[in-house]
Amino acid sequence: MVNTNIIHAPKDLSHQTKWTTQSICLTAVMTALVFLTTFVPRIPIPLGYAHLGDAAIFLLVLLLPKRPAFLAVCLGSALSDLLGGFPLWILPTILIKFVMAWIAWKLNGGAVNLLRTAAAFLLASLWMTVGYTAFGALLYNSLSAGLASAPGLFLEGIVNTAAALLLLPVIKRARQN
Repeated sequence: MVNTNIIHAPKDLSHQTKWTTQSICLTAVMTALVFLTTFVPRIPIPLGYAHLGDAAIFLLVLLLPKRPAFLAVCLGSALSDLLGGFPLWILPTILIKFVMAWIAWKLNGGAVNLLRTAAAFLLASLWMTVGYTAFGALLYNSLSAGLASAPGLFLEGIVNTAAALLLLPVIKRARQN
């Protein structure tokens, strides 16, 4: 029988070496979730836009097996850049979001503790801010252009951390039912 609960992946997906139809579908749906939360709403900031996609990223990293979560994070974020008119940012976004997801995943260590989780999300957000600031300076050949986006990016990280921390207990409660 197929598990239709997409929020909680079956344990056997965690250690699979092959992609199954179920893991591919889970990844596709989660990619769409990351894309939608990144693409809508978009709040303009210098060199780009702020969004709620990082909250989805944080939750996926905590609740899904590593491989589908990381692939959904990278593809959903890159797709938003592509369709949102920022194709120049696709490769930096893939790198930044992958490392961001890795930080959140690694620092949580498999156990969700509010303080540890908040610290992991904030550190991942700090990485995201530094990464986009550095790539902005590089891509636009201007450190001041890169730095102009930093306050908005870090504020985005704080908002996404708060949103993910508020949604986490709701999702965990729904998983138990």
